[in-house]
Amino acid sequence: VQLQASGGGLVQTGGSLRLTCTTSGRIDRVRAMAWYRQTPGNQRELVVATTRAGGTNVADTMRGRLTLSRNSDMTAIYLQMNNLTPADTGVYYCNADLNKPGGRTYSLYWGQGTQVTVSS
Repeated sequence: VQLQASGGGLVQTGGSLRLTCTTSGRIDRVRAMAWYRQTPGNQRELVVATTRAGGTNVADTMRGRLTLSRNSDMTAIYLQMNNLTPADTGVYYCNADLNKPGGRTYSLYWGQGTQVTVSS
């Protein structure tokens, strides 16, 4: 199982970016996916998480500035971030809580991260 995060880049303050996270490999069911970020000097923190049932949890720092969407089988999620500021600079990681065919146990998998840089 692999997760691929993409879409990061350099934008100016007030700009927007759309991040994509896709899963691949032998997967039976994805029950939740999330985006985290690690900003310079800080620990990794939640940006937004979503469950297969449709529940969503958005970090207060991003509330009102993001839109999360996904494909029908929840093997990919898309994070649209708007009105970005330098405080949003960091490495953005996605994860997926999933199980493999024939398996009953769910495990958390992480992507490699994509760099977001917002210039002032």
